[in-house]
Amino acid sequence: MAAADLLVVITEVILNRTLSFYFPDSSLEITPVCSCIIVLICTARDISVWLTVAFTLDRFIAICHQKLKARYCTAKTAASVIAVLCLLFCLKDIPWIFSFEPAYIIDNVPWQCQSKPIFYTLPVWIAYDWVHRLLTPVLPFISILLFNALTVRHILQANRTRKGLLSKQGGDQLDPETENRRKSVILLFAISGSFIALWMPYVINFLYYRITSTYYYTGPTDPGYILQQIGYLFQLSSSCTNTCIYVVTQVKFREEVKKIVSTPFMPILKLLE
Repeated sequence: MAAADLLVVITEVILNRTLSFYFPDSSLEITPVCSCIIVLICTARDISVWLTVAFTLDRFIAICHQKLKARYCTAKTAASVIAVLCLLFCLKDIPWIFSFEPAYIIDNVPWQCQSKPIFYTLPVWIAYDWVHRLLTPVLPFISILLFNALTVRHILQANRTRKGLLSKQGGDQLDPETENRRKSVILLFAISGSFIALWMPYVINFLYYRITSTYYYTGPTDPGYILQQIGYLFQLSSSCTNTCIYVVTQVKFREEVKKIVSTPFMPILKLLE
């Protein structure tokens, strides 16, 4: 998940936005190159989102289905799921390379990428665009909400049962297991809420330009263009927050980070001792 999110940052933020903005005449702006970059962007984004779905499913099975956990929640299964997702989305995003044409040609060299007019009118391309948006992020929306809701329901039911048993044993003492489950519920709501909130402007922008047939903008002050860029901004932020929420909040991960940070200073501390 972290590697996929990092690829999103490299392809979309660094290659597509930062370098193209500060170096507008670089080779990255040649049409074949920028179209390949866009394919990489779509692939990295799809893999990032669907690995989040796969991780959510993995956690759901681990918590709610103990019998299935032994067979599904293994390193071999995880590797297979990652490989299948990467292969499928690499194949699925290849057609994007044929949807672009040069914005202009200088000395027989095609520059920049713009969507072909038929992309917005040809039924095949319209269907492909809808499938693309449904796969990322509409279906992940539904899947993450469903799995997290079922997981939260299971945790709450287990908590009620545990509290009933503890009360019969005559104690309202602090229960570490219940506290851990409470933190899990908060984490699940944080994941679902952040994912939906950060991807919602992107979905709204897609619906806006498809329903209103607004495919071209007059300039940077055009409301449609502003909505588009806000959607990209929040969508890219999602690649950062998912990793932080899933990983940085885990105690074991923080312990490993402390070890990495402190390792270079260990010889100095030993010398001082």
